[in-house]
Amino acid sequence: MLKIQFKLVVLLLLMMSDVFAGDVVVIGHSSLSKMDAKTIQKIFLGRLIEVGGLYVTAINLKPCALREHFLQDFLQQDDDKYTAYWMVRRYIGKGLPPRELANPAEVVAFVQTTPGAIGYIEEKDLKPGLNVIAR
Repeated sequence: MLKIQFKLVVLLLLMMSDVFAGDVVVIGHSSLSKMDAKTIQKIFLGRLIEVGGLYVTAINLKPCALREHFLQDFLQQDDDKYTAYWMVRRYIGKGLPPRELANPAEVVAFVQTTPGAIGYIEEKDLKPGLNVIAR
């Protein structure tokens, strides 16, 4: 119980600070087109592996404020619930969670060079040429 309370306090402090002030932007390889939130949710929950005949590869950030914001906006979950969801899926043989990268720059590099890749970054990290598939 104390662990959960501590996480909530830390999350609130991060949200109140300027550490995370931007909006989440979902980016995809140039081979992907715009997607709705439901499709993105299915991809990050491992329930959809192909879009328009192209296999998709979801990429997560390691646990951080941006990841928490993404999970709440697109999956309506917190990190604990998301992690537990994937522990069960892995245990029953229904797949592995999305690969985790350390920072937004790694996500951008991976998404730009991997057909079917999808990830998320802060809006302030957008660069010309990135394929924004959802906001």
